[in-house]
Amino acid sequence: MTIQMQVIELFVLALPIACIAWTITHEEVFREPREYCIKKSKECRTLLQRKFFYLFTCEYCFSHYVTLFVLWMARYQLLLVGWKGYLVAGFSLVWIANVYMSLFGLLRVDIKKEGTEAKLEEKKLEERN
Repeated sequence: MTIQMQVIELFVLALPIACIAWTITHEEVFREPREYCIKKSKECRTLLQRKFFYLFTCEYCFSHYVTLFVLWMARYQLLLVGWKGYLVAGFSLVWIANVYMSLFGLLRVDIKKEGTEAKLEEKKLEERN
């Protein structure tokens, strides 16, 4: 595979990784399991148990495991052949996926801010009338 195709595949494969990691660690649909994991990550007795449950609450941590699954499914290697290609691909996918999630987080904050400002403006206009 050419380097150009490998890079395109890198940016494309990072999209579902970011989507899955963000959805599980932030969205309402997984709120109850996430709250359970947050509770367990603070209350479990052993360090291993606390860290296991923490993985489902942190998008960065969880993206590593989603990446391992995607690497296994896609058999994607970057620049090198064999385990070294998987290693380079894995860390690259995690990094790109986390850039995507950071940009998405900033976009959501900006959208919420604009929505809040619009509601405040509407209230001010209603109070004047």
